[in-house]
Amino acid sequence: MWPGIGEALSLGCAVAWAIGVIIYKRLGEQLPPLKLCLLKNLIVLGFIVATITVLVSPVAPLLGLAQLAYPDLSIQAIALTAVSGIIGIAVADTLYLRALNLLGASRMGIVGNLYSPFVIALSFIFLGERLTALQFVGFALVMLGVLLVNGTPQSGAPDTPSQRKGILVGMISVALMAVAIVMVKRVLETESFWWVVLVRVAGAVLGLLALTSVWSSMRAMLRASGQPTRWGVLIVAAFVGQFLSMTLWLAGYKYADASVASVLNESASIFIVIFAVIFLKEAIDRRRVAGILVTFAGVVCMVP
Repeated sequence: MWPGIGEALSLGCAVAWAIGVIIYKRLGEQLPPLKLCLLKNLIVLGFIVATITVLVSPVAPLLGLAQLAYPDLSIQAIALTAVSGIIGIAVADTLYLRALNLLGASRMGIVGNLYSPFVIALSFIFLGERLTALQFVGFALVMLGVLLVNGTPQSGAPDTPSQRKGILVGMISVALMAVAIVMVKRVLETESFWWVVLVRVAGAVLGLLALTSVWSSMRAMLRASGQPTRWGVLIVAAFVGQFLSMTLWLAGYKYADASVASVLNESASIFIVIFAVIFLKEAIDRRRVAGILVTFAGVVCMVP
């Protein structure tokens, strides 16, 4: 059974994000997390402005593109979208990076599995969305597959205050991401897509700048130089792992139920493992192979 456009976009987002993660893994060894986060979002904002400039110009029809009308966003829609960007990118990403430092990638991967349950619960309460019985089976299979791929023998119960703090911070970050996407879901459905994307990312960049101006520790992190910036690699990573994945991610939520899109987004963990094996020559065992197969079975159950 072929997926609808929303489901296909959500799966495309997972693939693009997985490619970006492979590139970010290398960049993260050279740049401090906050600086990397701010730089990539500034680059993404540049991509969005360039895209909109082309789409509103007379050149768009010559390129076979639909010309973009100038925005007619209400003050309420602008405020809601900007706040979604601040919460979902500026605040949530900052907390996510903090939790990643406290927990490490394996434990944070497990905490990240709470994203879909959070979105499903919020969509049930605020958007009136309901999963079918088969989609509940798909949700369970995707969660099981992601746990098989990300889980490690060392990822048991936390045994230090730092790890317990990391789990709490990580849960808050994932919850905020879910809140941010659910709160902007109706705006995505009714308003012009590219203008919503622009307002959301601009709000995130302004939010990041505001955070660094308020917190001295974040200013110190931003001033940390790290190794020389590899601008070519950073631009490619920002385009594929942020601009492309984010637009596919938001478009998926525009055309599919938020609860379905969130579960399909979880397949990014599987694509990350596959690409890591292919491009980074990382090892793979039978548990991870089983996780990949179980996740893809869940994805099949989730599509209409």
